[in-house]
Amino acid sequence: MPNRSTQSTTEQNTIGNLFEFDHDGLPLFRRRRHLIDTQDLLKEEVDCLMEVAALCKKNHQSEVEPLAVLSGKTIANIFYENSTRTRSSFEMAARRLGASVLNLDTKVSSVAKGETITDTARQLVSMRVDAIVQRHSASGAAAHVATELGDKVQIINAGDGWHAHPTQALLDFFTMTEIRGSLSGARVAIVGDILHSRVARSNMWLLTKYGVDLNVAGPPTLVPAGLESFGVTVHNRLEPAIEGCDFIMVLRLQMERQKQGLIPSVGEYKKLFRLDHARLQLAAPGVRILHPGPVNRGIEITDALVDDESKSLIDAQVANGVAVRMAVLYLLLTGKESVQ
Repeated sequence: MPNRSTQSTTEQNTIGNLFEFDHDGLPLFRRRRHLIDTQDLLKEEVDCLMEVAALCKKNHQSEVEPLAVLSGKTIANIFYENSTRTRSSFEMAARRLGASVLNLDTKVSSVAKGETITDTARQLVSMRVDAIVQRHSASGAAAHVATELGDKVQIINAGDGWHAHPTQALLDFFTMTEIRGSLSGARVAIVGDILHSRVARSNMWLLTKYGVDLNVAGPPTLVPAGLESFGVTVHNRLEPAIEGCDFIMVLRLQMERQKQGLIPSVGEYKKLFRLDHARLQLAAPGVRILHPGPVNRGIEITDALVDDESKSLIDAQVANGVAVRMAVLYLLLTGKESVQ
């Protein structure tokens, strides 16, 4: 049996060789400059990314040294909103691929003095940053910076207002396909505060490309009009939305927005829309639960269901976030050369 050093080297080489694959989506993704949302992603690109993410997960879970595919590249994380999972997983993903990471603290940067997001990005370009991972409270912020700076830097949207959160949707997709394989014909529900959820929009754009029977539910004041145009079925009650579902994605009730009076009370919301084991009986026998986090335990979902390892995929989503973001960085920032 080989010693650990020999085994690690063998595993490293195997992982590297596995990146040398041919996929219809590879040249398509390699021509992509930015990742702003899932709406314009082709299925071939998504399928390619899923394959690469599986390889990245294998590498990340092993004891081998980080891959050197992004050696010499610098990734800047600019988060104008608080984040734990997304920012940390992007940093870990970049380092796992051999890149340098610059974390910009917007509270002590020139942003605090009124510098625009475009000017901040432009200064980073002058420092020879290769890609910017940006989160901002304004919908369209990532697209704005990408348009202004063009080919000077690659922009990855880590969440913009209520608009989009593409890597969250991609990691959700990856997590579900690990359980089921093909999602064609799967019944999926997204429940909760749809109105303010960039995660919901990115998931709707992505899942409907794959023939998913997608249902959404929430209080009428938290479900925007016109969602049917996404190809989803809209419900104003939780029970019909989750009936027979293979997956249920629960969204955080954004407590900071409830002063607007969009729901009568948190107690009323819990009574009508909180997911628990009793309501879960309406779903398919093997139903699994997702949540993008952070979780308001006891409000949109019970503690017992969050911690039920036979039902909850929440920990798997967090783990898969690193692999999927590794795949995004790899595909966007490398050329067609094979991994060494």
